[in-house]
Amino acid sequence: MTTRSPFLVSPAYDWAFFLLPPLYALVLGILIAGTPVTDGELVVAGQDTTVAALVLGSLVHAHLVAVVFRSHVNPRIFGRYRLRFVVVPLVLWAAITASTWVAITASVVATFWDVWHSGAQTFGFARIYERNAGNAGDAGRRLDYWLNQLLYAGPILAGATLVDHVDAFDGYRDVGATFFTRIPAEVTGHQRYLTWAVLIGGTVFVVAYVLAHLRLHRRGHRVAPLKVFLLATTGLCSIYTWGFNSWGEAFFIMNLFHAVQYLALVWAMEKPTLVARLGGGAAAARIAALVFFGSVAIYGVGAELLDAGVTSLWALTVVVSLMHFWWDGFIWSVRRQQV
Repeated sequence: MTTRSPFLVSPAYDWAFFLLPPLYALVLGILIAGTPVTDGELVVAGQDTTVAALVLGSLVHAHLVAVVFRSHVNPRIFGRYRLRFVVVPLVLWAAITASTWVAITASVVATFWDVWHSGAQTFGFARIYERNAGNAGDAGRRLDYWLNQLLYAGPILAGATLVDHVDAFDGYRDVGATFFTRIPAEVTGHQRYLTWAVLIGGTVFVVAYVLAHLRLHRRGHRVAPLKVFLLATTGLCSIYTWGFNSWGEAFFIMNLFHAVQYLALVWAMEKPTLVARLGGGAAAARIAALVFFGSVAIYGVGAELLDAGVTSLWALTVVVSLMHFWWDGFIWSVRRQQV
């Protein structure tokens, strides 16, 4: 019987791009806080920005569009969901460009769907490591799922960055929907009752989660140590980054490691397909790398520097975001053995 490797790709690749990025991002965010990288203003393509904002924004947009290499370039995946991959984004783009209501609602949905999606991505990695440890696909699944959502969404809903998230509702002011514009004030008015409960409760949950797996290990259960490490470090990073934002770089830290993990995952999984479609061989591998990283980088920078006043192009970036969140929910299924 062949023993499955505990790693998704390889020890070096997994540690560099999947397991340690939350810690890398945290350290980097602390180091650049209050430096010219985050505070020094520069003008690029007529827009005021900073080095950190430009790099992060471009990286975030790049990872969002990278899903296309899984959804449309992989013929096995594309063949299963043609309608979802072709018709739905076209209809959504048309609706956003035609209706201000739809455009504002799509923007709000994207803001909060991103929160859920980010926790779901870490959950996906956790399930892969659980499977690779030799356990059944449903072993501990529900606990892992809610742990990720609690430790990602909880600190946002109770922490220092809550205002930045609920500000998305301000767009409804343009269409006279005063009910929705009251949401930020109502939410922040009750924030103090949530903050310490979520932050303290989340920390206790992480510690209890680790201790529970230690007890399971002593009883002979095949614990996935890589999963436990990933969830514990990501959870603590989320709690203290989103919750306190002590260095003012919460968005930089959390979005940086999320984007790096995703780009590394797509490249590792789709490189063989892309190389094969380019004819195979070392030359095809180099071209594949250029096509993948070059195309997502061009889109990322372009989307970050986009003039939001160009409705059709802005709508495209919203569609890319929403489709990324939706498609990821069914094209990386561990239970369906798609990874």
